[in-house]
Amino acid sequence: MHIPDSAEIREKRIELGLTQSEIAEKSGLSQSMIARIESGTVDPRVSTIKKIVDVLNHEEISIITAGDMMHCPVISVLADETLAKTVSIMENFGISQIPVIENGVAIGCISESAIINAMDEGRIQKIQSHIVEDFMEDGFPTIPKSTSMDTIIHLLHNHHAILVSEKGKVVGVITKHDLIGMITK
Repeated sequence: MHIPDSAEIREKRIELGLTQSEIAEKSGLSQSMIARIESGTVDPRVSTIKKIVDVLNHEEISIITAGDMMHCPVISVLADETLAKTVSIMENFGISQIPVIENGVAIGCISESAIINAMDEGRIQKIQSHIVEDFMEDGFPTIPKSTSMDTIIHLLHNHHAILVSEKGKVVGVITKHDLIGMITK
């Protein structure tokens, strides 16, 4: 575990656009204690440094938005696309679900699970004779580009992906894989 020195704490606070008073309020410490730590005139306990680092880490995550995380273009299909072509797209891109988008607006999704369930129930004999609409499920949540990381994390607890929109049109996608990838950077 890296314990930041006074200069690193000050640099990170300034980088995040926070005042000493804001750090103090959020950490439960006094503003004068934050000032003394940053100036190096006091040797704080590890527990005190941890409070400050926790606030800085939380604030850093809070400034990341959906627009920062999303990737594009969004791989999608139309509702009238054949199931055979859709499965081929999923295989080519190594994905297990794909949004169904019409005129830039998400109307549902199709997943491997939905296809397998339909096969199990005997609703699919020949994949070539079906279209996506026959097995389409409810779509992924759609959020604006300005949505915070906290909201994204919450939504990804219950969904495999989130679509990002701008002016009513889907412009990006965020997956659980993208979120996990952030901690490896």
